[in-house]
Amino acid sequence: MPIKPKASGIHHISLRCTDLEITKKFYQNIIGLPLVLDTAELIVFTAGPAIIAFRKASPKNANDTVFNPFNIGMDHLALGCETDAELERVAKGLAEAGVDNTGIKLDETLQKMYVAFKDPDRIQWEFYMI
Repeated sequence: MPIKPKASGIHHISLRCTDLEITKKFYQNIIGLPLVLDTAELIVFTAGPAIIAFRKASPKNANDTVFNPFNIGMDHLALGCETDAELERVAKGLAEAGVDNTGIKLDETLQKMYVAFKDPDRIQWEFYMI
């Protein structure tokens, strides 16, 4: 019998990065997420009700210093976007900041518009129409 938890959504996401300072500058100064905790070992932002935390990575293998979406684990993250105007504003801001991104595209499977970009560790994020 399935458990069927009554989850209200994602509470937090915890990610690893190569450099906390570079990550902090990217998410705070380019993306504009509110920084709510900043310690020597952990930085935490909010995106709506979700909490996004970063810790410094400690790769066991020298080849694992950059995110690879084809390994087991996370492929990408998507934040909900409520209006076309907001999606256009975000896409324009990413381009102006020189952030590698797709521009606004249509997800052919779900028929939703989105813009995808990569952070300094090459983790893919999307702003995705809800």
